[in-house]
Amino acid sequence: MESQREEMITRIRTLREDLGISTAQMAEATGRTVEQYEAQEAGSEDLSFTFLYKAARRLGVDVIELLTGESPHLTHYSIVRKGEGLHIRRRAGFEYLHQAPFFKNKFCEPFIVTAPYLEEEQNRPIHLSRHRGQELDYIISGRLRFAYEDRVEELGPGDTLLYDSGRGHGMIATGGEPCVFLAIVIKPADGDSDGD
Repeated sequence: MESQREEMITRIRTLREDLGISTAQMAEATGRTVEQYEAQEAGSEDLSFTFLYKAARRLGVDVIELLTGESPHLTHYSIVRKGEGLHIRRRAGFEYLHQAPFFKNKFCEPFIVTAPYLEEEQNRPIHLSRHRGQELDYIISGRLRFAYEDRVEELGPGDTLLYDSGRGHGMIATGGEPCVFLAIVIKPADGDSDGD
């Protein structure tokens, strides 16, 4: 996983330099300060999917190109078999399997997400993220605590959640075990996706 992260950082830096884009311009495009952006490009900060998506948009490539070095090329359909997909590791042990990485011109980003159960998160406020568009989450197994601005909901297997992801939202696994869910991130009509 560390080598995948280093490769992504190299792709971002190389594309930025090739296109003559400054770190200040990238910081603005990704919603960070110059110092925060430079820390991410240096590899000292985690790369969230939202950060990667915004960086890809500013660099004029599909986010999958930053993740894999390949451009999406499938145009009619895509099949990803059970347990397979493009593996993406994110914050606090969350694991994402992208379910259609090489489908070109997607209107959504489908993931199988595994949220780890972390005892230390159970009594803390849940970190809230934002990205323009909508998100649909379907709980496959385990339990999930979902925070949406000042509301909190408890979800279990078979529950479905659809929300405006441009508002503060976050989640943690509860019940002493990981939570696995299908997350479909739906892009806004203009293809923009702001947030953290």
